[in-house]
Amino acid sequence: MKNSRKALSLIAVLALAGCGAVNSPGADEKPVENDDKSPLAEYMGEGFSSGNGGMMRATRAVGGPESSEEQLAKQRKMEDATAACMKAAGFEYVAVPPEANPKSKFNDAFDLPPDKFAEQYGYGISTIDWSKPDEDTDPNAKIRSALSPTAQKAYDKALNGELATNGGAIQAAPADGKRPALKDLGCRGKAGEEVYGKSEDKLADFSKFESLFKDLEALRKRIDSDQRVVEATSAWSDCMADAGHAGFTKVDDPRNQISSKLDELTGTKKPTKDGPSVVIAAPSLDKVDAAKLADLRKTEIELAKADQGCKAKTYDAPYKQASTEHEKEFVEQHKAELEQYRDTMAER
Repeated sequence: MKNSRKALSLIAVLALAGCGAVNSPGADEKPVENDDKSPLAEYMGEGFSSGNGGMMRATRAVGGPESSEEQLAKQRKMEDATAACMKAAGFEYVAVPPEANPKSKFNDAFDLPPDKFAEQYGYGISTIDWSKPDEDTDPNAKIRSALSPTAQKAYDKALNGELATNGGAIQAAPADGKRPALKDLGCRGKAGEEVYGKSEDKLADFSKFESLFKDLEALRKRIDSDQRVVEATSAWSDCMADAGHAGFTKVDDPRNQISSKLDELTGTKKPTKDGPSVVIAAPSLDKVDAAKLADLRKTEIELAKADQGCKAKTYDAPYKQASTEHEKEFVEQHKAELEQYRDTMAER
């Protein structure tokens, strides 16, 4: 049950984050091509991919880009509740209705084709500081930035409670799939529970899908072990070696290498065997050695360009063919469970 627990932890944490408990960074994600939709996207969310870290991308996109009027109303109510709570705590917070939210400063970057994105941002891991709020469009970012460093910490704690850390947020789920008890959820967390319900109830909703998550993990393994994918991975590895990047045997290796190097620079600790299985964080790059960060960014872009080119040449087409076939079969066999999951996510 180890894999299903990890999947459950991931789904639950990201769903809770979607209710406003935390600000999830986009680091370590890559642009999703609209014409590359998975057969499971209808049920698991736009951009779903059953392999290569796809579970995370899927849950962040569940529900698609559009929101129903009911969902928008809940977001407005949550913003109002957050503002009232912050006022009571002695801080200014502007309730921003969802329809007034402008595009993120990162949208233009992720609208780029994969090759152009790689040329400019690599994987978007070290090249974009996800911890920086968009002060040009976010009134609350402007309010926070005008405070002293000490006042900013107090502001963050009032807003995010125990999840607050240097203007960002961090949420962890332990390896057993149970969310750690938090005494202080902050105004954002309290507002989220007021509007969307108690976190414990949300976890109970997701526990009934543990069997589905286990089957999805088995699906990922079937796709990865498909002979077409095995051969494509080998061809990709040879292509990477020819491009001067030898030693990679799994398609996630280059991305993971850059992520690990950034963790070293920022001092971010990886989850331990007995510790959290999922961590969502946006580490600040302000205190990172500038020269080392510049070198890492150069390395990331060079590696990502080679990676993207080799995948396009040797890997993407056979992987897409194999994954589509396996996923269509999976949908036929799990349609009722998938529909129930989709409907549960839509109601959160």
